[in-house]
Amino acid sequence: MIRILQQDNRLTKAIFALVIGAAIITMVITLVPGIFDNGDTVNNSAVYAKIRTPGFFGKFSGDAAEVKTVDVDRITEQQIQQQHYPEYAKPFLEPRIAQQLVVQKVEQHEADRLGLAVSDDDLRTFLQHGTLSQYLFPDGKFIGQDAYMNFVSQYFQVSVPDFEAEVKMDLELQRLQSLVTGGVTVSDAAVRADYMQQGTKVQFDYAVISAADIKKSINPTDADLQAFFKQNASRYATAVPETRKIELFAFNASDVPGAKAPVSDAAIQAYYTAHQDQYKVPEQVKTRHILITVPKGADAKTDAAAKAKAQGILNQIKAGGNFADLAKKNSEDPGSKDSGGELPMIATSGLDPAYAKAAMALNPGQTSDLVRSSFGYHIIQTEAKDQAHAKPLAEVKDTIVAALQQDKVGAAEQDYANKLAAQAKKDGMQKAADANKLHIVTTDYIPKTGVIGVLADSSNVLAQAFTMAKGAAPATASTGEGYAIFQVLDVKPAHAPDFADYKSHIADDYREQKAPELLNAQLIKLSGRAKVLNDLKKAAAEMNIPVKTSDLVGRDGQVPDLGAMSGSASVAFSLPKGGISGAIEEGPNGGVLQLVDKQEASADDIAKNMQSSKDKLLNAQREQVFSVFAETLLNRYEKAGAIAYSAKQPASPFGK
Repeated sequence: MIRILQQDNRLTKAIFALVIGAAIITMVITLVPGIFDNGDTVNNSAVYAKIRTPGFFGKFSGDAAEVKTVDVDRITEQQIQQQHYPEYAKPFLEPRIAQQLVVQKVEQHEADRLGLAVSDDDLRTFLQHGTLSQYLFPDGKFIGQDAYMNFVSQYFQVSVPDFEAEVKMDLELQRLQSLVTGGVTVSDAAVRADYMQQGTKVQFDYAVISAADIKKSINPTDADLQAFFKQNASRYATAVPETRKIELFAFNASDVPGAKAPVSDAAIQAYYTAHQDQYKVPEQVKTRHILITVPKGADAKTDAAAKAKAQGILNQIKAGGNFADLAKKNSEDPGSKDSGGELPMIATSGLDPAYAKAAMALNPGQTSDLVRSSFGYHIIQTEAKDQAHAKPLAEVKDTIVAALQQDKVGAAEQDYANKLAAQAKKDGMQKAADANKLHIVTTDYIPKTGVIGVLADSSNVLAQAFTMAKGAAPATASTGEGYAIFQVLDVKPAHAPDFADYKSHIADDYREQKAPELLNAQLIKLSGRAKVLNDLKKAAAEMNIPVKTSDLVGRDGQVPDLGAMSGSASVAFSLPKGGISGAIEEGPNGGVLQLVDKQEASADDIAKNMQSSKDKLLNAQREQVFSVFAETLLNRYEKAGAIAYSAKQPASPFGK
């Protein structure tokens, strides 16, 4: 073998290269854990999903992107607040938000692969001239680093680095969308046809019948209700919910022996030592400054001019000039110049490193020489500073004592509750209550959603009681003010009600079921009669139904009692003048309409709105094309096992 390899011929070398290559690949497969796993899960609760390049080398290329759980939670909470959703909507909303973020990361990953990444210069250009420029660069001047940080925190609720990363991602995805949809076009004929459809407006008479009025007219007899009750026996089989009779006694902290024992100094010191992170105070500084800005990428001449201007101001300060007055007159930081350059006490981690270093090097009252930061030249006056330190024990002792006492009370209550439950199990509920001078109560039969009046919060007791068997050993549950010890004395299973007791509910159900049938029958009758008479108003008058007339409305309009014209009332656009519709049902109402007028878009209207209509239709077509691209891309990544989830994979945002 050695001799073969020593021979100088290309075939031998090629074979040798293949052997070595195969060995390397074998080593990679053997030594890299999970290289042939399909990437189903991520063993890290902080990461919701991880996205890598599809294919073999994507397994170990190190270019994986992550969707962080904290971002999923943050955006979900923002949506709940902004859309005023109830908090219980979170479990339903969160998977959708998470999957949207996964789709974004997949698209960004693809954009990176195509070389569409956004640079720092691109970001600065967007912030200075894009949609946020009016807030960050009013009149072309930067608002200042502190104001910028406050703006990002207030409106986006993230740090500046995270905000800038998100802006970069949005710009990159815009580039991807432009690349994918750049070839999409729409013909003038398609634009004219779309505008003709969207630009048509109609006016009509309409008669509305309310389901609520129909219900009022339904007066069933007892025989009708008896028959309905029997026909719907399965519906009412458990109409009366399960109820339980509960025996209990309760206590609060004042009833617990030794619950408020004093906290020892040793326990306080131990707690303080174990929770040092809670008491850390970061390095902070309070300053005034005068800033002469230097634009990013400025040439040497511009930089020198800014430095000379700053030096001139510094010379005035050294000659006795008032710092605050000179700041108001000369500083180019709009966030602080009006207050004489004053900045609040702020952690140095939130400042430019050069600025922070210079400010901390000064004693209170001292003024710096020129300091060059990423924003330009500063003259800094330190007013106060605070080195990083931990709050002393004396300062936080009261809060520690309160926390330890609360822990002790909670533990003492739990122990006491367990002791009472054991005593009640041994001696009976009454004897246990009497022995501890507590009052025993027996409830009526109450449902799971009921309330036990003697408890501050009975929800925990009831939730647990409805999982226990009748006569089971006494249990304990928190009441908000302490604990209750309770036992289930009796259970009445859910059952059908007596007809007489439930008659009013049955009547409501009867009307609810019959109303749609009667409403539809009335509408069919009205429509048929109107078509015979060729006059909706006459037909409605015969049935004592009022008639209204709509405004001239388009497909995006609304009509009182009928709702959006994009709904069932859109039939009006297909009717000729004088035409009468069939039954229209929309929400709780139904109606019939007769077309009074139809105005279609004129050639002049089309010509006048051609460009805006074309842009609108083109954007819609581009969104549709990109949606198909995104769905295909996501499916490719998923089929290749290139998306690893930390939990069960959520439903596809495309409905598959």
